[in-house]
Amino acid sequence: MIISVPATSANLGPGFDTLGLSLSLRNRVHIQPSRFTSVSIKGEGANNPRLKGNNLFINIFNDHYRHLTGKKGTFRFRFYNQIPMSRGLGSSSAVIVSAIASAYSAAGVNISKRKLLNLALYYEHHPDNITPAVMGGFNAAVVENRKVYSLRKRIPGYLKAVVVIPDKPISTAHSRTTLPKSYRKEDAIYNLSHASLLTACFFNESWELLRIAARDRFHQTARMKNLPELFDVQKLAIENNALMSTLSGSGSTFFNMTYKDDAQALVEKYKARFPNFRSAVFDFDNDGVLFRD
Repeated sequence: MIISVPATSANLGPGFDTLGLSLSLRNRVHIQPSRFTSVSIKGEGANNPRLKGNNLFINIFNDHYRHLTGKKGTFRFRFYNQIPMSRGLGSSSAVIVSAIASAYSAAGVNISKRKLLNLALYYEHHPDNITPAVMGGFNAAVVENRKVYSLRKRIPGYLKAVVVIPDKPISTAHSRTTLPKSYRKEDAIYNLSHASLLTACFFNESWELLRIAARDRFHQTARMKNLPELFDVQKLAIENNALMSTLSGSGSTFFNMTYKDDAQALVEKYKARFPNFRSAVFDFDNDGVLFRD
């Protein structure tokens, strides 16, 4: 069986821990029964020996497979990873979602995407990354009584993601320690109003309003100070026709949305200005997690 999960970009400016979308950059895992458990990794993380010895995927997979079947199976796991690690593109959510989905597939038990999403919430307590990883497209999500409630919108093909991936990671755990302990009421209202407008922009396809709607006062400035070049990354996008430009998750990746015809020109400007960063155009993903026998 083959399970694949897309990369995600979360927060999207003001939608802190709430809004996210998925990108056409996938991690795949090929699984087949074996006489003993083995792990191979190609792509991102291939040179990290710790991933083979203390693999989060394997731990989650074993827990769910044992719960479903009452036994511990042995499998050969082959990972083909495209999602950069610790760069704000949802690599940990992809691991969680694919591990649970793989366990159900290996046990021969069908699972709905909604149930998969709620099981993933046990490991990832914010829904902004796991929801688009499961559902695909743009998602607005909330958690009530340990369940995710969300709505999804397909993203049209005439839009592209221009992604800038710096050569330095930003730890999500460390990044959260830089955020304020409390917020002024005015700033809370600012983010609430902008997140609401941003969500309406996606569902109404009112793309020209995104540049206003994507502004944030909760987290971006504090996190971007960890890598000050990101302020110039954002400025360059806004000056070159990007519809929106936001820190992806906690960073260090920056996410930009453009019309198809503007995407490559922005990438070329990034490559010239930031030669040590990886800049690329991606389609948006509208499928989410995929299962294939």
